[in-house]
Amino acid sequence: MSYLWTSDALVAAMGGRPLGQMPEGVSGISIDSRSLKPGEAFFAIKGEAMDGHDFATAAVKAGAGLLVVAEGKLPALGRLTAPMIVVPDVLAALEKAGVAARTRTQAKIIAVTGSVGKTTTKEALRHVLSSVGKVHASDKSFNNHWGVPLTLARMPEDCDYAVFEIGMNHPGEIRPLVKLVRPHVAIVTLIAPAHLGHFKNLDEIARAKAEIFEGIEPDGYALINRDDQRWKLLEKLARDAGVAHIVGFGENARAHFKLMRHELFADRSTIAVKIGGKETMAEIGAPGRHIVQNALAVLGAARLVGADMGKVAAALGSLTAESGRGKRHTLQHPDGPFALIDESYNANPVSMKAAIDLLAATPVTGEGRRVAVLGDMLELGSHSAKLHAALADMIAGAGVDLVLMGGPDMKALAEALPDAVPSEYRASADDLRPVVFEKIRPGDVVMVKSSKGIGFAKLVDALIKQFPAEAGRAMPG
Repeated sequence: MSYLWTSDALVAAMGGRPLGQMPEGVSGISIDSRSLKPGEAFFAIKGEAMDGHDFATAAVKAGAGLLVVAEGKLPALGRLTAPMIVVPDVLAALEKAGVAARTRTQAKIIAVTGSVGKTTTKEALRHVLSSVGKVHASDKSFNNHWGVPLTLARMPEDCDYAVFEIGMNHPGEIRPLVKLVRPHVAIVTLIAPAHLGHFKNLDEIARAKAEIFEGIEPDGYALINRDDQRWKLLEKLARDAGVAHIVGFGENARAHFKLMRHELFADRSTIAVKIGGKETMAEIGAPGRHIVQNALAVLGAARLVGADMGKVAAALGSLTAESGRGKRHTLQHPDGPFALIDESYNANPVSMKAAIDLLAATPVTGEGRRVAVLGDMLELGSHSAKLHAALADMIAGAGVDLVLMGGPDMKALAEALPDAVPSEYRASADDLRPVVFEKIRPGDVVMVKSSKGIGFAKLVDALIKQFPAEAGRAMPG
């Protein structure tokens, strides 16, 4: 059997103390007893809300091959007979395992940060690079102080490419993580007003994102959005960090990966991109102008790590949107089908505009309308009311037929929308749900967009349950 880690290698990587009869190795690494698979090592991490040591018994019952536990918690685990690796601090041990995994791999490493598009870009890289080799990438949005070490520690020794998402809410969070990852290519997708509640302005956000440049490998690349208003600042910060190569993607005439032409459709896009003096044509299976921009970064990174560009460009055609990030559903109203676009995972002013543009570009059928179901954009601090109200002009000019809003911050938009735009406002997602159910008609295109914390993903789930899709039905439009 092939193991992700032999027990000896894991003990050595973490400097731990083995206790009990060790298995030969472990098939994977888990920090959640609910999703743990038999044969995996369970790391009993102590989080803000929960302590993994409280779930050690559940992990053993689920078939954990061994447990990684803190020395100070051993007395409380006295009755457990499972093999253990005992360490001073479990999260620090996970980081050490991650460092060892990074040291032993020959993979080309790509790291992705930015205010918007991180997970979409990471998943697109996973998808296209899988056409040319074995890829390891972050699960979901595992991009923080435990998600990045976990992703590193899970990296198989024999992968060809690895893609890491690195996020932050505050200055200083990316720096230690990128020094673990040590990417060959670091992408900054875009600087936008996300997490603005923790920063004075967008320049401060750019400086925090630019910490990613500090971990780039010698002779590595900073890949930056050339169309970003903070390109010059990011370029300077990359240079100050000693990055060997600074390259750009975008429509800008000086972009190294330059968008020459693009055509947007309701369910896909086509692009022509100039790469190394040669024009590459590609179809992108997921729609939206923002997805086109992400695809430029994907093509650029693939080129920089030496991937076969013909296969990579072809693979963009089978790209699909993720749940909460533009995934489409055809649902069945009693009187006929309607379309649902699920954008419920995250929201800030830039991604909100991208979602409204996507809604505006999506055709309706029959008497159908474009319906925007909008929830709060979180973490905007004192700027929140102004930024929510500022969505009004954009929505009014986008041909949206009905706006349904929920959440305390959305009240500012409800008050700013012109009377000519039909709208309804409720205080929460739960209060809005019956309104949405009542308003939907066959032929509509319904787009749900909000920050994750406001609970609109439950609204999406409720719509799918209330109006289940019929097999074999075509998407409206």
